[in-house]
Amino acid sequence: MQKLLMGLACAGLLAGCRAVEPKVADTPPAEVKQPAVVYFTKDISPEGLVKIYDKISQNIKGKVAIKVHTGEPHGPNIIPPQMVKALQAQIPNSNLVETNTLYEGGRHTTQEHRKTIEINGWTFCPVDIIDEDGAVMIPVKGGKHFKEMSVGKHLLNYDSMVVLTHFKGHTMGGFGGSLKNISIGCADGKVGKAMLHGSQGSDLWRANKARFMENMVEGGKAVADHFGKQIVYINVLRNMSVDCDCAGVDAAEPKTRNVGILASTDLLAIDQASVDLVYALPDEESHDLKERIESREGLRQLSYMKELGMGHDDYELVTID
Repeated sequence: MQKLLMGLACAGLLAGCRAVEPKVADTPPAEVKQPAVVYFTKDISPEGLVKIYDKISQNIKGKVAIKVHTGEPHGPNIIPPQMVKALQAQIPNSNLVETNTLYEGGRHTTQEHRKTIEINGWTFCPVDIIDEDGAVMIPVKGGKHFKEMSVGKHLLNYDSMVVLTHFKGHTMGGFGGSLKNISIGCADGKVGKAMLHGSQGSDLWRANKARFMENMVEGGKAVADHFGKQIVYINVLRNMSVDCDCAGVDAAEPKTRNVGILASTDLLAIDQASVDLVYALPDEESHDLKERIESREGLRQLSYMKELGMGHDDYELVTID
């Protein structure tokens, strides 16, 4: 608890943020539920990113996929490529991975996507568009909407995944955190993304609000289960527009301050902590992003992840500064 308070005080965000005490029960110590650990740094820089990754990197081995959002051409809010370059250089046998989009834009086809990758500066290492050669179905364990999910075929070529996410708002999802990055982000552009959006025929955006959140969670569970303990999550709380990087140059200007970087091995905990830090900001900074999240029922991402056992919403925020 002391570390949590120190971390939030360092972030200047203590007021209003949810802090959870470890529960004490009349059970043997081994049965006491412990909060997940979420690491935090205010240092949004290449050095800060590498430092926080080192806290969660123990199980990352073999061929490593670094899942990023390459963004639409000239998008102003993507994670700076020089930060990602520094991280990738510290991860042996790694490269960036992405998928093509369902909507028509700068990443709709592999050819268009390659042009966007160059425009946006993702040129320091290979970028594997994992649905370039098609898709494969992987199981969704315990899902009520899906039994399997269609993902980029190249996903099967990797042993581990580092999920590097620009945390921000999202037009349909309310917010885009680590869950969205592995769900929509790993689903192939032709089939998987259509499944998640609930498309039927010419209607590409049939699912909405709570159902869309549940679809995203089940898609994310398929990817998280596929990698097991060899997947970790980093959220960069910087340039947090209400719009996703899919909006490119049309994204609304961010009104929130840059908060920092979070890292965890627990998917639910990192997205919960990211939302909590946004909600702890003064209303003039957080209002628009909170409105975007709540108007889309985005918090259903968190509650459904908890229902499916995809992590813990109790967490300890540990500052590394």
